Amino acid sequence: MYTYDNFDRQIVSQRVAQFRDQTQRYLDGKITDEQFLPLRLQNGLYVQRLAPMMRIAVPYGTLNANQLRKLAHISRKYDKGYAHISTRQNVQLNWPKLEEVPDILAELLEVEMHAVQTSGNCIRNTTADQFSGVAADEIEDARPYCEIIRQWSTFHPEFAFLPRKFKIAVCGSESDRAAIMMHDIGLQITHDAEGKTAFKVFVGGGLGRTPVIGSLIHDKLEPEHLLTYLEAILRVYNQLGRRDNKFKARIKILVRAMGAEAFKAEVEKEWAHIKSGALSLTDEEISRAKSFFVPPSYQTLAQEDMQALALESADFARWLQHNTHEHKVSGYRIVTLALKTVGVAPGDITAEQFEAVADLSERYGFGEIRSTHQQNLVLPDVKQRDLFALWKELVALEVASPTVGTLNDIICCPGGDFCSLANAKSIPIAEAIQRRFDDIDYVYDLGEIELNISGCMNACGHHHIGNIGILGVDKKGQEFYQVSLGGSQGLNASIGSILGPSFAQDQVPDVIEKVLETYVNLRQPEERFLDTFRRVGIDPFKERAYA
Repeated sequence: MYTYDNFDRQIVSQRVAQFRDQTQRYLDGKITDEQFLPLRLQNGLYVQRLAPMMRIAVPYGTLNANQLRKLAHISRKYDKGYAHISTRQNVQLNWPKLEEVPDILAELLEVEMHAVQTSGNCIRNTTADQFSGVAADEIEDARPYCEIIRQWSTFHPEFAFLPRKFKIAVCGSESDRAAIMMHDIGLQITHDAEGKTAFKVFVGGGLGRTPVIGSLIHDKLEPEHLLTYLEAILRVYNQLGRRDNKFKARIKILVRAMGAEAFKAEVEKEWAHIKSGALSLTDEEISRAKSFFVPPSYQTLAQEDMQALALESADFARWLQHNTHEHKVSGYRIVTLALKTVGVAPGDITAEQFEAVADLSERYGFGEIRSTHQQNLVLPDVKQRDLFALWKELVALEVASPTVGTLNDIICCPGGDFCSLANAKSIPIAEAIQRRFDDIDYVYDLGEIELNISGCMNACGHHHIGNIGILGVDKKGQEFYQVSLGGSQGLNASIGSILGPSFAQDQVPDVIEKVLETYVNLRQPEERFLDTFRRVGIDPFKERAYA
């Protein structure tokens, strides 16, 4: 993983000192709320319903064991002993005290972490496939390019006050696990017949009040031009994006208003001025970035017989099938730790779990951990022969629920329990669904289903792209829930269709059950929920749900 140099340490240290002074001046009444707002946002600090919320950056979802131990210490000392993995691969604290936030930032600096640009109208944390560097279907590791983008975008003076927040994701695998089509800029790494690297560039994707799938504006961008082309896109957006209405300020609104071809033409015009300028990436610079992501010292191992391993126990076999994935190196496996224990908010993790996972990452891997936008954690390099021993330890930690990729691997924002923007609670809905569908054999029979829950139209729970999406809405002061079907991420992305009028909270599990019963009755052999929905349309589901 990337290691800070003297420049990195100096600039983040200066930011900590700067924000410490700004916070003290605010507490002393020398800075108004309005003046403090952009300062705190670009240091990851929100004002929530009950307490401040602090968002800590996890660039492209990569962490090491020492960073996990520091997060455990911080959550125990400055919070309530737990933290939350967000859909942007970041870590959130829900109960920090404003006056202690500079101390938290100083502690994060000790392990090369920060909260810079995790909020505000700037370029946010760049995300990637959580299996980058180890996935069997990988074309090329996305992380070096994410790191190049991070270094370019951090403290970029021209883009510190954009019309609205800006999000970039990079995918280097055949399967898009980074949801690039739903980002302001999505980059898909490709190789031609000679193995030469290029990027497909998608622009104008996003969720929120106006969900939009990104438009392809360049299908073969050479790596040397990556930053100049991104800079051109941002310049066009910065100049032409709306600033009079924050609900229409995202780049997706601009691209849709202009049309993708017209927007591309403006980008190309701007790009012509800077294409061969100082931001051009040399082979040496790309090699420098890649040098931080060289493969660890894998042992030469034969492939284990996975069926033989599965005979160890039925519970282990379930976990092996659903929570582990194929690794590009023989004898290894990728392991997903499910932060979806029933009765616990999806994505929440305690200080004790942080510390235990840090220890496990060193004993069963190379001390590396990944966070995912599905709000789970990943151990990327586990020997196949160690899987059973690891599984037993994960069971004891309550992070081994064998439900990854199923109905109960729910994405869920903090909702009305924490967020001041939310119209309704999300966490109780997730728990009610998990408790209703507690028959693991039935959940497995349903197959691959993505269920996402958001507490408001900001769509932090990505409800628009859930195969089943649930959105909290306000009806005359009462919490109701709108259901949508047919959303999906990936390269064949789609926005879900609203089922119909919203439902009261206690009706939601019944409605989901009716939707699933309709799917079971209509599906063809080996057909996923999404495939069935796309084949038969929404009407049979609507008829059953409102019968």
